[in-house]
Amino acid sequence: MIKQFILSALLFASLASNAQAKKNNYELTSPGGKNTINFALVNNAPTYAVKHGKDDIITQSAMGFVLKSDNLTKNFEIADVKTSTHDDTWTQVWGEKKNIRNNYNELIVKLNSKDKNKRKLEIQFRAFDDGVAFRYVFPEQGVKDSIFVMDEATTFNLKEDGQAWWIPAYQENRYEYLFTKSAVSTLNKVHTPLTIENKNNVISFHEANLTDWPSMVMEHTTGANLKSDLVPWSDGIKARYKGGFTSSWRTIQIGEKPGDLIESYLILNLNEPNKLKDLSYIHPFKYLGIWWGMHISKFTFWEGEKQGATTKHAEQYIDFTSKEGFKYLLIEGWNKGWTPAWYENKMHMFSFTKNADNFDLDKVVEYGNKKDVQIIGYHETGSNILNYMKEIDEGFALYKRLGIHNIKIGQVGSKLNMKEWHHGQFGVRYYRYVLEKAAQYGLAVNFHEPIKDTGERRTYPNMMAREGARGMEYNAWSEGNPPSHETILPFTRMLAGPMDFTPGVIDVEEKMGFNNRRVHTTAAKQLALYVVLYSPIQMLADLPENYEGKAELQFLKDVPTDWEDTKVIQGQIGKFVTTVRKDRNSGDWYLGSITNEDARNLNVQLSFLDPNAKYEAQIYADAPGTDMTHNPSAVAITTKVVTAKDKLTLMLPISGGTAVRFKKL
Repeated sequence: MIKQFILSALLFASLASNAQAKKNNYELTSPGGKNTINFALVNNAPTYAVKHGKDDIITQSAMGFVLKSDNLTKNFEIADVKTSTHDDTWTQVWGEKKNIRNNYNELIVKLNSKDKNKRKLEIQFRAFDDGVAFRYVFPEQGVKDSIFVMDEATTFNLKEDGQAWWIPAYQENRYEYLFTKSAVSTLNKVHTPLTIENKNNVISFHEANLTDWPSMVMEHTTGANLKSDLVPWSDGIKARYKGGFTSSWRTIQIGEKPGDLIESYLILNLNEPNKLKDLSYIHPFKYLGIWWGMHISKFTFWEGEKQGATTKHAEQYIDFTSKEGFKYLLIEGWNKGWTPAWYENKMHMFSFTKNADNFDLDKVVEYGNKKDVQIIGYHETGSNILNYMKEIDEGFALYKRLGIHNIKIGQVGSKLNMKEWHHGQFGVRYYRYVLEKAAQYGLAVNFHEPIKDTGERRTYPNMMAREGARGMEYNAWSEGNPPSHETILPFTRMLAGPMDFTPGVIDVEEKMGFNNRRVHTTAAKQLALYVVLYSPIQMLADLPENYEGKAELQFLKDVPTDWEDTKVIQGQIGKFVTTVRKDRNSGDWYLGSITNEDARNLNVQLSFLDPNAKYEAQIYADAPGTDMTHNPSAVAITTKVVTAKDKLTLMLPISGGTAVRFKKL
């Protein structure tokens, strides 16, 4: 009887094992049950689908990619399946939220090709309550020749033809375009983050941990269907490797309302933990700069009568920076190589060690040290990467010798070396090389004309901020950014990570700049941007003389750049947004609220405050009668005592804003 029972049990186990081996459909649900991924092998081809609650987000869509030697989109069988659960909390070195919970369920599917080469492919899925993600792993498998990736076959067949907020891909100005809103079915090739508003939810497509893989562009195919388009090398190949490789994560953040996307940390959670041992030089900060004066043509970048970067100007800026209690100063144009035609001279040669005429870097750094002001270094490569690679060690060593620990690096130009896209595999490798090299020299980095952010600041916390969108400078010499621009960025570009937008222009009418050029906001909205647009480094972009005697400068002195917590109180993409953040180093909260071309009144419940405390609300609002075109620089400052039970009514005029410090009493 016992023997018969054992044989029956073994037979049952064998049947169960065979049934499991033949199973071609697997479902993965997030820990809280909000999101579900379904993986299925359909006619031997890998597919996936995504649901949010009962709503289909992505219907059955293709997976895989095409190598020069193999088609890894079909003729597979499942070799193994593993599932696991992960739940921990980690602390950011700096950030918009100090402690981040990383909670997901994981499904790993290992596939074997039935073709003659017997290729192996692994697909990793993770389901979070704020979205889903997947990536491909091509393991080492005895491939002797170079591997060339010719295409990625991943599609995103959307259930709904929602309204997308997008910027075009493969354009001269990289990511620096105004966002357009239109149906998914009208798209061509667009960059990520790509945010889409559906009837019952809002989603955003992006990628995470982009390490040695080309950036993903979203390409429209038919209807509401999209496909991953890998940015190619100049020879058309998408990616090249020796041995195995791992793609970046394809991410889909999902929320009930737009603000949920901002409060999602899915992209950070998909990056590796901090790799840097020495963090002593990495600090969030606010800074001024010899910068805006060049953009509004008060100064020039190059040597001559109106030269901006002179020792005299630098010492004057240091004096103001020190007097007002700030600690950092950026100086652009300090080095040899700047000429009036530098932008037109493709493959222009800059020096990264030689001073421009009338400028002495050693003397300026020494003067700054006496005034407790640190200089921020600046390297403009002009996208001449060949030249930069020859001098990068020497340039970084100079900064290390002088005790400079922060650097802004520009890559102005439509293509790197006039040949490769900034966001192809060549660019991805270049930016990562520079970031790791900077860490070796104790330098924290701010990239302009960058590769898009995919969360690598978790792994390399010296990656402080980057540009990657139209910032303040466009208001100096172009038609400018419309009032809606800053109400779009938090729900699109800034889902990727911090942006060096460079706010703080108080003279919004640019009285000293070009004719018919101006900043299309009020001054109060400029203050609110320090809370709404997150960056660990925030510039006070205006000329020092425009801050002189302005009471609102106090808010810029007070507002932190490192936060304990972040909450989005309300927001509609392209219309308005209200964000509150708690200071990491005190009990104070800060609020920023901005609007687009429409004036509006917003009610804000203060329930985010400590229920057992009182606060002094220091309110910086547009003065009565002020809007973007009527006395736009007028700021009204009031104070009142509030508690968590109170409500504030914010009266925002056309392109106006309100900034509030809640000082805990």
